[in-house]
Amino acid sequence: MDDQNKNLILATVLSFVVITAWMLLFPPAETPVDPNVATATQQAGTIGDNTLVPPSADAPAGTTVAADTTADVTSELAEAGRVDIDTPALSGTISLLGGRFDDLKLKGYREDLAEDSPIVTLLHPTGTPQAYYALYGWTPGGQTAAEDVPGPKTLWAVESGTALSPDSPVTLVWNNGNGMTFRRTLEVDDRFLFTITQSVENTGATAQRMAPYGVLARHGEPNDLKGFFILHEGVVRQVDKELEEMDYGDAADLEFDDREAARADVAQVEENGWIGFTDHYWMTTLIPSPGQSFTSVIRYAANADIYQTQVRLPTMDVAAGETVAVETQLFAGAKEWETIRDYQNDNGIYHFLDSIDWGLFFFLTKPIFAVLHWLNGLIGNMGWSIIGLTLIIKAVLLPLAYKSYVSMAKMKELQPEMEKIKEKVGEDKAKLQQEMMALYKKEKVNPASGCLPILMQIPIFFSLYKVIFVTLELRHAPWIGWINDLSAPDPSSILNLFGLLPNAAPSPESFLAIISLGILPIILGISMWLQQKLNPAPADATQAMIFAWMPWVFMFMLGRFASGLVLYWIANNTITFTQQYLIMRSHGHKPDVLGNVLKTFKRKPKDAE
Repeated sequence: MDDQNKNLILATVLSFVVITAWMLLFPPAETPVDPNVATATQQAGTIGDNTLVPPSADAPAGTTVAADTTADVTSELAEAGRVDIDTPALSGTISLLGGRFDDLKLKGYREDLAEDSPIVTLLHPTGTPQAYYALYGWTPGGQTAAEDVPGPKTLWAVESGTALSPDSPVTLVWNNGNGMTFRRTLEVDDRFLFTITQSVENTGATAQRMAPYGVLARHGEPNDLKGFFILHEGVVRQVDKELEEMDYGDAADLEFDDREAARADVAQVEENGWIGFTDHYWMTTLIPSPGQSFTSVIRYAANADIYQTQVRLPTMDVAAGETVAVETQLFAGAKEWETIRDYQNDNGIYHFLDSIDWGLFFFLTKPIFAVLHWLNGLIGNMGWSIIGLTLIIKAVLLPLAYKSYVSMAKMKELQPEMEKIKEKVGEDKAKLQQEMMALYKKEKVNPASGCLPILMQIPIFFSLYKVIFVTLELRHAPWIGWINDLSAPDPSSILNLFGLLPNAAPSPESFLAIISLGILPIILGISMWLQQKLNPAPADATQAMIFAWMPWVFMFMLGRFASGLVLYWIANNTITFTQQYLIMRSHGHKPDVLGNVLKTFKRKPKDAE
């Protein structure tokens, strides 16, 4: 074996070892959380909710609002009344202190697959770990005083309604005692969309000037931050025709803005946009009315470790005796594809489907998921839908596959001629290449055509990986038997004989997880191995060895991938095997699969080794 072949083998083995070790032994680091320390703001106690108030509408640069400690806000929240939220999809409460949305649970989703697992909690009040909430209010402008407009610590009263539900809106009211009455009418649909109508009635003798706003605030990074390159978590916003994404690290590194008295990024939206925070499966988003211009703000208060997204609507003049109102919406819930699509199509929320992270291959991930969702609607099972999707993809790629397999069949027919050429030219590689190309041209064979279906599979594979990892519909989706979550690795293990032995399978964090193969990864390896047996082993010993190892290396590499992705790969291998076998048979080449399998297990004579 020459040095070139040795280097090829070494590079191949090292590449597989490095990739496998990195993916299995060194998953993305999670942010450590001290359970005894809720957030930096609670510990410092120096900046509270009033720092969330945007600068006054007409205030000069550098104007700030007096701060309140988190302890003060927490105490007042405990004393303030609350309005219940009860819909088919949501439960929770709204605090009358600031009229804030700070207690929201998603009825249809649990933390994990355990029967007693708690339902997912999306929003948390100030003073609790991972505080996360929405606030609405007005900033003063002109001669209007700050104390004359409602803010985060305004105590609202319920004017009408009891509990917020799809059939029962709630109206909150606050009178400033100086001739202005503010109202906030809250409505909710049967999924995850709130409608907030803010109005002000000026019963005084002078005109007033003010600007409405909405704020989403998040104290610190979320505990369950995945930190995985394939998934965006953090701020997402639509600024007219441009989608912008910013993770928490980039938000914390924004340049300091004197006007904001914080690190900030301010963008002007002319017609259509929205802004919010996106998690792996959940999202909160501030949504002005379609066609409404507004200022979109990403803000980070470093000394309090508070991330904010803000919507600031244009300043409004309220004449004496006049009432003005503005309507905005709040999405707070699960990133269900169909629900978000309906909000985009029916409510006119511009490009709202782009709030789901479709990635660089969006031109593939979007249609792939649309077809998968359609199949699931017909079949009612995501596992069988993935198999159905594989059949559709293979049907679309069949013309390319057909040319490839025909070319491969012809290559097999040319093997005797190729061997004669090798004997004829000996070690003259240049002459060998020249003679080979002449033979290919004469027989009209393209030796590279076999690579095209493989190249086409690469972006499809990564797109499906993205879809399975990112979309909510695959979360906790069962297939058959032991596969109860297609977004998670196969839970079975060869180390306990797939459940026959009493010991449990190794945890994903255990070193043994590397060799703890489940049933699906093993079937994947076997399917790849059988696919190779359609053809005899390459004559070159180096190539033969690499091909022999490849199925088993892939088996270990993909063993900890989502079971839905492994299922797709198995289905793809099975269909490819069938297509290739039938096409080769139709062109006179009869693959000896059984014979090639038996040759694998035959020992070579010692004198041939």
